[in-house]
Amino acid sequence: MKAEYSRYLLKFKRPSGTSRGVLLEKETFVLEISENGKKGIGECAVFRGLSFDDRPDYEEKLQWLCENVEQDIEFLKEELKEFPSIWFGYEQALLNLKYGENLYFPSEFTEGKTPIMINGLIWMGDINYMEEQIQEKLEKGFHCIKLKIGVDWKSEHEVLQKLRQKFSKNQLELRVDANGGFNKEESKIVLQQLADLDIHSIEQPIKAGNWNDMAELCAETPTPIALDEELIGVIDYNEKKKLLETIKPQYIILKPSLIGGFMGSDEWISLAEIQNINWWVTSALESNIGLNAIAQYTFTKKNPMPQGLGTGSLFVNNFESNLDLKGELLYFKN
Repeated sequence: MKAEYSRYLLKFKRPSGTSRGVLLEKETFVLEISENGKKGIGECAVFRGLSFDDRPDYEEKLQWLCENVEQDIEFLKEELKEFPSIWFGYEQALLNLKYGENLYFPSEFTEGKTPIMINGLIWMGDINYMEEQIQEKLEKGFHCIKLKIGVDWKSEHEVLQKLRQKFSKNQLELRVDANGGFNKEESKIVLQQLADLDIHSIEQPIKAGNWNDMAELCAETPTPIALDEELIGVIDYNEKKKLLETIKPQYIILKPSLIGGFMGSDEWISLAEIQNINWWVTSALESNIGLNAIAQYTFTKKNPMPQGLGTGSLFVNNFESNLDLKGELLYFKN
Protein backbone atom coordinates (compact mmCIF):
# COMPACT_ATOMS: atom_id res chain seq x y z
CA MET A 1 0.00 0.00 0.00
CA LYS A 2 1.32 3.43 -0.97
CA ALA A 3 0.07 6.96 -0.33
CA GLU A 4 0.80 10.44 -1.60
CA TYR A 5 -0.83 13.84 -1.20
CA SER A 6 -1.08 17.09 -3.14
CA ARG A 7 -2.13 20.61 -2.14
CA TYR A 8 -5.03 22.23 -3.99
CA LEU A 9 -6.37 25.78 -3.81
CA LEU A 10 -10.12 26.19 -4.38
CA LYS A 11 -11.10 29.64 -5.65
CA PHE A 12 -14.50 31.17 -4.83
CA LYS A 13 -16.69 32.41 -7.69
CA ARG A 14 -17.38 35.48 -5.61
CA PRO A 15 -16.10 36.56 -2.19
CA SER A 16 -18.10 34.67 0.46
CA GLY A 17 -18.91 36.56 3.66
CA THR A 18 -18.86 34.95 7.09
CA SER A 19 -18.61 36.42 10.57
CA ARG A 20 -14.88 35.63 10.35
CA GLY A 21 -14.45 37.86 7.32
CA VAL A 22 -14.60 37.41 3.57
CA LEU A 23 -13.21 34.26 1.96
CA LEU A 24 -11.55 34.41 -1.46
CA GLU A 25 -9.96 30.95 -1.59
CA LYS A 26 -9.87 27.70 0.37
CA GLU A 27 -6.84 25.47 0.74
CA THR A 28 -7.28 21.70 0.81
CA PHE A 29 -5.23 18.51 0.33
CA VAL A 30 -5.99 15.46 -1.82
CA LEU A 31 -4.81 12.10 -0.47
CA GLU A 32 -4.37 9.08 -2.76
CA ILE A 33 -3.85 5.56 -1.43
CA SER A 34 -3.01 2.84 -3.94
CA GLU A 35 -2.80 -0.93 -3.62
CA ASN A 36 -2.74 -3.78 -6.16
CA GLY A 37 -3.31 -1.42 -9.08
CA LYS A 38 -6.35 0.22 -7.45
CA LYS A 39 -6.54 3.75 -6.12
CA GLY A 40 -8.61 5.45 -3.42
CA ILE A 41 -9.03 9.21 -3.17
CA GLY A 42 -9.87 11.29 -0.12
CA GLU A 43 -9.79 14.94 0.88
CA CYS A 44 -7.97 16.22 3.95
CA ALA A 45 -10.17 19.31 4.16
CA VAL A 46 -8.37 21.55 6.62
CA PHE A 47 -10.23 24.83 7.26
CA ARG A 48 -7.65 27.51 8.05
CA GLY A 49 -8.68 29.60 11.05
CA LEU A 50 -11.34 27.11 12.15
CA SER A 51 -9.93 23.57 12.08
CA PHE A 52 -8.50 22.17 15.29
CA ASP A 53 -5.58 20.91 13.19
CA ASP A 54 -4.71 24.24 11.53
CA ARG A 55 -1.11 23.94 12.70
CA PRO A 56 2.36 24.66 11.24
CA ASP A 57 3.18 20.93 11.19
CA TYR A 58 0.05 19.97 9.20
CA GLU A 59 1.82 18.94 6.00
CA GLU A 60 4.54 17.24 8.02
CA LYS A 61 1.87 15.01 9.59
CA LEU A 62 0.29 14.36 6.20
CA GLN A 63 3.68 13.25 4.89
CA TRP A 64 4.09 11.08 8.00
CA LEU A 65 0.79 9.36 7.18
CA CYS A 66 1.94 8.70 3.61
CA GLU A 67 5.11 7.08 4.97
CA ASN A 68 3.23 5.03 7.58
CA VAL A 69 0.03 4.21 5.68
CA GLU A 70 0.59 0.44 6.07
CA GLN A 71 0.54 0.66 9.87
CA ASP A 72 -2.36 -0.74 11.92
CA ILE A 73 -5.51 1.38 11.66
CA GLU A 74 -5.87 1.74 15.46
CA PHE A 75 -2.27 2.97 15.70
CA LEU A 76 -2.93 5.53 12.94
CA LYS A 77 -6.18 6.66 14.59
CA GLU A 78 -4.33 7.36 17.83
CA GLU A 79 -1.50 9.15 16.03
CA LEU A 80 -3.92 11.29 14.01
CA LYS A 81 -6.39 12.13 16.79
CA GLU A 82 -5.22 15.76 16.83
CA PHE A 83 -5.49 15.94 13.02
CA PRO A 84 -9.21 15.28 12.37
CA SER A 85 -9.15 16.49 8.76
CA ILE A 86 -6.22 14.18 7.90
CA TRP A 87 -8.05 11.23 9.49
CA PHE A 88 -11.15 12.26 7.49
CA GLY A 89 -9.15 12.09 4.24
CA TYR A 90 -7.62 8.74 5.23
CA GLU A 91 -11.07 7.23 5.97
CA GLN A 92 -12.34 8.37 2.55
CA ALA A 93 -9.32 7.08 0.66
CA LEU A 94 -9.65 3.62 2.28
CA LEU A 95 -13.40 3.45 1.55
CA ASN A 96 -12.86 4.58 -2.03
CA LEU A 97 -10.05 2.01 -2.45
CA LYS A 98 -12.52 -0.67 -1.31
CA TYR A 99 -15.53 0.36 -3.44
CA GLY A 100 -13.93 2.07 -6.46
CA GLU A 101 -15.48 4.61 -8.87
CA ASN A 102 -16.77 7.58 -6.82
CA LEU A 103 -18.14 5.37 -4.07
CA TYR A 104 -17.59 5.61 -0.31
CA PHE A 105 -20.88 4.36 1.18
CA PRO A 106 -22.86 2.39 -1.44
CA SER A 107 -26.62 2.78 -0.91
CA GLU A 108 -29.90 3.66 -2.63
CA PHE A 109 -28.49 7.18 -2.81
CA THR A 110 -25.46 6.15 -4.88
CA GLU A 111 -27.74 4.00 -7.06
CA GLY A 112 -29.56 7.23 -7.95
CA LYS A 113 -32.82 6.02 -6.42
CA THR A 114 -33.24 8.21 -3.34
CA PRO A 115 -32.13 11.85 -2.84
CA ILE A 116 -31.15 13.82 0.28
CA MET A 117 -33.12 16.94 1.19
CA ILE A 118 -30.84 19.90 1.96
CA ASN A 119 -31.26 23.44 3.25
CA GLY A 120 -30.48 26.45 1.09
CA LEU A 121 -27.52 28.46 2.43
CA ILE A 122 -27.62 32.26 2.31
CA TRP A 123 -24.23 33.98 2.52
CA MET A 124 -23.69 37.27 4.33
CA GLY A 125 -23.63 40.50 2.42
CA ASP A 126 -25.71 43.64 2.13
CA ILE A 127 -29.50 43.31 2.31
CA ASN A 128 -29.89 43.34 -1.48
CA TYR A 129 -27.41 40.49 -1.95
CA MET A 130 -29.01 38.40 0.81
CA GLU A 131 -32.52 38.99 -0.56
CA GLU A 132 -31.33 38.13 -4.07
CA GLN A 133 -29.97 34.77 -2.82
CA ILE A 134 -33.17 34.07 -0.86
CA GLN A 135 -35.35 34.77 -3.89
CA GLU A 136 -33.24 32.41 -5.98
CA LYS A 137 -33.56 29.61 -3.37
CA LEU A 138 -37.34 30.11 -3.06
CA GLU A 139 -37.78 29.97 -6.83
CA LYS A 140 -35.89 26.66 -6.85
CA GLY A 141 -38.35 25.22 -4.32
CA PHE A 142 -36.39 25.19 -1.07
CA HIS A 143 -38.52 24.73 2.06
CA CYS A 144 -35.63 25.22 4.49
CA ILE A 145 -33.22 28.15 4.36
CA LYS A 146 -30.23 28.87 6.57
CA LEU A 147 -28.91 32.41 6.94
CA LYS A 148 -25.54 33.46 8.30
CA ILE A 149 -26.02 36.19 10.90
CA GLY A 150 -23.99 38.03 13.52
CA VAL A 151 -22.36 40.84 11.53
CA ASP A 152 -25.17 43.41 11.21
CA TRP A 153 -28.04 42.06 13.29
CA LYS A 154 -30.36 45.02 12.65
CA SER A 155 -30.29 44.40 8.88
CA GLU A 156 -30.32 40.61 9.28
CA HIS A 157 -33.35 40.86 11.59
CA GLU A 158 -35.15 42.95 8.94
CA VAL A 159 -34.50 40.29 6.30
CA LEU A 160 -35.92 37.59 8.60
CA GLN A 161 -38.97 39.73 9.44
CA LYS A 162 -39.72 40.28 5.74
CA LEU A 163 -39.39 36.56 5.06
CA ARG A 164 -41.77 35.64 7.86
CA GLN A 165 -44.35 38.17 6.67
CA LYS A 166 -44.38 36.34 3.32
CA PHE A 167 -44.01 32.74 4.52
CA SER A 168 -45.34 31.04 7.65
CA LYS A 169 -43.20 28.51 9.54
CA ASN A 170 -45.24 25.73 7.87
CA GLN A 171 -44.27 27.06 4.44
CA LEU A 172 -40.61 27.89 5.16
CA GLU A 173 -38.25 26.58 7.85
CA LEU A 174 -35.69 29.23 8.77
CA ARG A 175 -32.39 28.38 10.45
CA VAL A 176 -29.70 30.88 11.41
CA ASP A 177 -25.99 30.47 12.09
CA ALA A 178 -24.28 33.10 14.25
CA ASN A 179 -20.77 31.56 14.24
CA GLY A 180 -20.35 32.87 17.81
CA GLY A 181 -21.19 36.41 16.70
CA PHE A 182 -23.02 37.52 19.90
CA ASN A 183 -22.15 37.75 23.59
CA LYS A 184 -24.36 36.13 26.24
CA GLU A 185 -26.47 39.20 27.00
CA GLU A 186 -27.00 40.03 23.31
CA SER A 187 -27.92 36.39 22.71
CA LYS A 188 -30.78 36.52 25.20
CA ILE A 189 -32.39 39.38 23.26
CA VAL A 190 -31.68 37.79 19.86
CA LEU A 191 -33.06 34.40 20.97
CA GLN A 192 -36.37 36.03 21.89
CA GLN A 193 -36.51 37.99 18.63
CA LEU A 194 -35.90 34.74 16.73
CA ALA A 195 -38.63 32.96 18.71
CA ASP A 196 -41.07 35.74 17.77
CA LEU A 197 -40.35 34.88 14.14
CA ASP A 198 -40.69 31.09 14.61
CA ILE A 199 -37.06 30.46 13.72
CA HIS A 200 -36.23 26.74 13.75
CA SER A 201 -32.81 27.04 15.44
CA ILE A 202 -29.67 29.11 15.89
CA GLU A 203 -26.18 27.66 15.54
CA GLN A 204 -23.52 28.76 17.99
CA PRO A 205 -24.93 32.09 19.31
CA ILE A 206 -21.81 32.69 21.46
CA LYS A 207 -18.17 31.73 20.97
CA ALA A 208 -17.18 28.14 21.64
CA GLY A 209 -15.53 27.21 24.91
CA ASN A 210 -17.95 29.00 27.25
CA TRP A 211 -19.73 25.88 28.45
CA ASN A 212 -21.46 27.43 31.48
CA ASP A 213 -22.79 30.43 29.54
CA MET A 214 -23.97 28.17 26.72
CA ALA A 215 -25.61 25.82 29.23
CA GLU A 216 -27.48 28.78 30.74
CA LEU A 217 -28.68 29.90 27.32
CA CYS A 218 -29.76 26.37 26.31
CA ALA A 219 -31.70 25.91 29.55
CA GLU A 220 -33.72 29.10 29.10
CA THR A 221 -33.86 29.65 25.34
CA PRO A 222 -37.16 30.16 23.52
CA THR A 223 -35.33 29.26 20.26
CA PRO A 224 -33.57 25.87 19.96
CA ILE A 225 -29.76 26.14 20.04
CA ALA A 226 -27.43 23.99 17.93
CA LEU A 227 -23.77 23.50 18.83
CA ASP A 228 -21.36 23.77 15.92
CA GLU A 229 -17.85 25.13 16.60
CA GLU A 230 -18.33 23.90 20.19
CA LEU A 231 -17.61 20.33 19.03
CA ILE A 232 -14.34 21.18 17.27
CA GLY A 233 -11.25 20.06 19.16
CA VAL A 234 -13.17 17.86 21.62
CA ILE A 235 -11.58 14.51 20.80
CA ASP A 236 -11.80 12.43 23.97
CA TYR A 237 -14.96 10.29 24.31
CA ASN A 238 -15.52 11.21 27.96
CA GLU A 239 -14.98 14.89 27.21
CA LYS A 240 -17.62 14.73 24.45
CA LYS A 241 -20.02 13.09 26.89
CA LYS A 242 -19.27 15.74 29.53
CA LEU A 243 -19.82 18.57 27.03
CA LEU A 244 -23.28 17.32 26.05
CA GLU A 245 -24.27 16.60 29.65
CA THR A 246 -23.11 20.05 30.76
CA ILE A 247 -24.59 22.20 27.98
CA LYS A 248 -27.65 20.08 27.10
CA PRO A 249 -28.16 21.66 23.65
CA GLN A 250 -31.28 21.09 21.57
CA TYR A 251 -29.17 20.09 18.51
CA ILE A 252 -25.60 19.41 17.46
CA ILE A 253 -24.16 20.03 13.99
CA LEU A 254 -21.79 17.41 12.59
CA LYS A 255 -19.03 18.55 10.25
CA PRO A 256 -17.02 15.38 9.57
CA SER A 257 -13.93 17.18 8.27
CA LEU A 258 -13.69 19.17 11.53
CA ILE A 259 -14.66 16.56 14.14
CA GLY A 260 -12.70 13.45 13.23
CA GLY A 261 -14.34 12.16 10.09
CA PHE A 262 -17.03 9.52 10.00
CA MET A 263 -15.86 7.71 13.14
CA GLY A 264 -15.85 10.99 15.06
CA SER A 265 -19.33 11.84 13.76
CA ASP A 266 -20.66 8.40 14.72
CA GLU A 267 -19.36 8.90 18.24
CA TRP A 268 -21.11 12.27 18.61
CA ILE A 269 -24.36 10.84 17.18
CA SER A 270 -24.41 7.91 19.61
CA LEU A 271 -23.75 10.20 22.61
CA ALA A 272 -26.36 12.74 21.45
CA GLU A 273 -29.06 10.13 20.90
CA ILE A 274 -28.58 8.73 24.41
CA GLN A 275 -29.47 12.23 25.68
CA ASN A 276 -32.31 12.81 23.17
CA ILE A 277 -30.34 15.54 21.42
CA ASN A 278 -31.11 15.78 17.71
CA TRP A 279 -28.50 16.47 15.03
CA TRP A 280 -27.86 17.02 11.35
CA VAL A 281 -24.80 16.89 9.09
CA THR A 282 -23.22 19.95 7.48
CA SER A 283 -20.39 20.29 4.99
CA ALA A 284 -17.64 22.86 5.60
CA LEU A 285 -16.46 24.15 2.22
CA GLU A 286 -14.90 20.86 1.15
CA SER A 287 -14.18 20.27 -2.53
CA ASN A 288 -16.44 17.88 -4.42
CA ILE A 289 -14.26 14.98 -3.25
CA GLY A 290 -15.03 15.45 0.45
CA LEU A 291 -18.56 16.66 -0.22
CA ASN A 292 -19.37 13.52 -2.21
CA ALA A 293 -18.15 11.32 0.66
CA ILE A 294 -20.06 13.35 3.28
CA ALA A 295 -23.28 13.16 1.24
CA GLN A 296 -22.98 9.39 0.89
CA TYR A 297 -22.29 9.03 4.63
CA THR A 298 -25.20 11.33 5.52
CA PHE A 299 -27.69 9.24 3.55
CA THR A 300 -26.76 6.11 5.50
CA LYS A 301 -27.67 7.84 8.80
CA LYS A 302 -31.35 8.12 7.74
CA ASN A 303 -31.96 11.49 9.40
CA PRO A 304 -35.20 12.94 7.91
CA MET A 305 -34.32 16.59 8.63
CA PRO A 306 -32.99 18.82 5.81
CA GLN A 307 -29.20 18.41 5.90
CA GLY A 308 -26.67 21.22 5.57
CA LEU A 309 -24.81 19.93 2.55
CA GLY A 310 -23.14 22.25 0.07
CA THR A 311 -23.30 21.62 -3.65
CA GLY A 312 -19.75 22.43 -4.71
CA SER A 313 -21.04 25.33 -6.79
CA LEU A 314 -19.16 28.03 -4.85
CA PHE A 315 -15.81 27.36 -6.54
CA VAL A 316 -14.65 28.06 -10.09
CA ASN A 317 -12.10 25.22 -10.12
CA ASN A 318 -13.82 22.38 -8.29
CA PHE A 319 -13.37 18.70 -9.20
CA GLU A 320 -15.98 16.89 -11.27
CA SER A 321 -18.90 15.65 -9.22
CA ASN A 322 -21.59 12.96 -9.28
CA LEU A 323 -23.79 15.16 -7.09
CA ASP A 324 -26.73 16.79 -8.84
CA LEU A 325 -29.04 19.27 -7.14
CA LYS A 326 -32.65 19.46 -8.34
CA GLY A 327 -34.47 22.05 -6.29
CA GLU A 328 -33.80 21.13 -2.66
CA LEU A 329 -33.07 17.48 -3.43
CA LEU A 330 -29.49 16.28 -3.81
CA TYR A 331 -29.12 13.29 -6.13
CA PHE A 332 -26.19 11.07 -7.03
CA LYS A 333 -25.99 10.62 -10.77
CA ASN A 334 -24.24 7.55 -12.14
